[in-house]
Amino acid sequence: MGKKPQRSRGSQGSRVRQQSGNIEVQRARTPVAADNEVLGIVVQILGDDRMRVRCADGVERQGRIRGKIKKRMWTRLGDLVIVSKWDFQDSHADIVYRYRENERTWLERKGYINEFLQP
Repeated sequence: MGKKPQRSRGSQGSRVRQQSGNIEVQRARTPVAADNEVLGIVVQILGDDRMRVRCADGVERQGRIRGKIKKRMWTRLGDLVIVSKWDFQDSHADIVYRYRENERTWLERKGYINEFLQP
């Protein structure tokens, strides 16, 4: 029997986005406005997987780490995160992604981080 060809596995690395002939390498996940996502920074840890997050739109929300990523993502004070705002309550949100240090520097270079997100 012959060997099976190896499948390419998805990576958390670079994503390539094509825009009108130009190829742009995207090194970090960016918030999707259609999904009600916004950047935020953790300013206080409340316990029980809840944190106080200062968002890019100037509102401070209580964030809750989603169950799917609870064990995989250890969030600390000062971490840059993506939060998904709740539709029915503006003061609460779900934390859906935490940026690593190299992704954070890429976002700073590209101008995604505004004055609300400065530690």
